[in-house]
Amino acid sequence: MENLIANFNYVIVVILMMIGLWAMLAQKNLIKKCIGMAIFQTGIILFFISIGAKRLAKVPILSGDGVPVVDKIANPLTQILMLTAIVVGVATLGMGLALAQKIFRQHASFDEDDILKNQRK
Repeated sequence: MENLIANFNYVIVVILMMIGLWAMLAQKNLIKKCIGMAIFQTGIILFFISIGAKRLAKVPILSGDGVPVVDKIANPLTQILMLTAIVVGVATLGMGLALAQKIFRQHASFDEDDILKNQRK
């Protein structure tokens, strides 16, 4: 139980990713699939931010005080990459919702089964 509390953020990551994966695979509604994709991406971003975090870390800005101690400085690479991932995630979600809107205009439904039935006709 002690180990579970110490790694609580990783438990939340797994829960978020499983909810997002379930929504993408099990739901038939295209909007719900897009929401599931956004939840999954949020879990991935939280995972990478958790990996890059250090307790009591300082901001990685160098001053004229000499050589910095690497163990006491936060790595900015994960934060920069996750900012990029957020931008890509928003663009992906926007594209998915735009496609869902286009499909809705053609088939008057967000349900996959209805769309496939209409396409066979």
